[in-house]
Amino acid sequence: MNVYYNIVVITRRGRHEARSCDKGAFLLHIENLLETVKRVHFIGIGGAGMCPLAEILHRGGYALSGSDNNESDTLRHIMDLGIPVTLGHAPQNTDGAEMVVYSAAIPKSNHELADALEKGIPCFKRSELFGAVSRMHKNCVGICGTHGKTTATAMTTQILIKAGMSPNALIGGRLPLTNSYSVAGESDVFVCEACEYADTFLDLSPKCSVILNVDADHLEYFKTIENLIASFTKFADMSDTVIYNADDANTKTAVKGLKGKAFVTFGKKTENNWSYGNVSMKNGAFPCFDVLRDGKYAGRAELNIPGEHNILNALAAIAASVYAGAAVEDSIKYAGGFAGAGRRFEKLAEINGITVADDYAHHPAELEAVLKAAKKMDYSRVIAIFQPFTFSRTSNLFNEFVSALKIPDIVIMTEIMGSREVNTYNISTANLAEKIENSVWFDGFDKIADYTASIAKNGDLIITLGCGDVYKIAKILIERMYKK
Repeated sequence: MNVYYNIVVITRRGRHEARSCDKGAFLLHIENLLETVKRVHFIGIGGAGMCPLAEILHRGGYALSGSDNNESDTLRHIMDLGIPVTLGHAPQNTDGAEMVVYSAAIPKSNHELADALEKGIPCFKRSELFGAVSRMHKNCVGICGTHGKTTATAMTTQILIKAGMSPNALIGGRLPLTNSYSVAGESDVFVCEACEYADTFLDLSPKCSVILNVDADHLEYFKTIENLIASFTKFADMSDTVIYNADDANTKTAVKGLKGKAFVTFGKKTENNWSYGNVSMKNGAFPCFDVLRDGKYAGRAELNIPGEHNILNALAAIAASVYAGAAVEDSIKYAGGFAGAGRRFEKLAEINGITVADDYAHHPAELEAVLKAAKKMDYSRVIAIFQPFTFSRTSNLFNEFVSALKIPDIVIMTEIMGSREVNTYNISTANLAEKIENSVWFDGFDKIADYTASIAKNGDLIITLGCGDVYKIAKILIERMYKK
């Protein structure tokens, strides 16, 4: 069945008309527009997915503007690039724009987007622009998975940079090596973080797909794990080469039955193309391990990011880097030199013997991995400050959240950040707190910072956790502690 899209085109007489076309013509329309337009406006420009795309267009010489409702580090980064940003959405923000890009969080009822459509300005979802950018490069490497996408994408990018491969990249977090969320190189390789939310990764055109894992998430959209797995199958089927975690049951299901592909496997078992052994932990939490290629010793990796779960992320990055043309020995060496991406167990400060860190973990499996790693490190206590994100995830994975949040010594929680959702689940942070000993929750960031500062002791690790704006608590807390 053909799927048809409504697009807005500009005729030679300057009039705007709505037309219907199939997906192929629709995608071609975006790419043709990118060759002609000069002025692009981003609605929700501070989003983790919007920021790197804005960076790429900015470097490409486009005149950009943007708007967002929330202040954030990514929004500050955009402003530091000299891109004019308006805090808040208003119809006049799109004046003069020849194209508008909007994030998945922006509803069609948004006044700014509705006005742009009424003006006849071509408007595209973030994923549609992302797809067009992916097709500007001959060799797109799309790295997907429920967990670890940003780490694996950032590590792959850094390996290729250090190996002299001059990659292009789009990452969902800041790469400290370049202090950016994207990289512009001279090669035809484009390494990108491919997110499954709302099937956005299906707008990409990967030459190589990397699947880290498939776990239950975004079920408010996918409804069932089977539907989620089916989307990963579609993503893998778009590529010529599939690099996948053969130890993960759902991932194996996703690639089963695909034909005409070159398959590369990674995992703990030695029958995988890439595997590992002889694991030790530096300082209790930083993995060191032998890398095996087709069962034969290829080198020893010593990671500078904590947690045993990062062994698989590193194997995926090494495999992807070798696919892209880097030498095996360089891939292993430079994987060890990677010290993490922004908001991935990022150490922010050490004050009077108290360490403050931040991590993006928001799914129970991610929380468990991060908190277990933290507990193995040389801290007296681990104090976790967690911001639940979306009512649906909190409700659907309630028991898993309770289990993960029992790991740290003390848990401090915010109210649930509903984001795009309405609380039809009758769920609240209080429900979590009832099940977790040594936990408290507050309805404001200042209250949490004050409480945490009052209980923190020499030797503690305080780590903020969540994909919303919980990192702001860490900043407030650091300011309070410096004033003490």
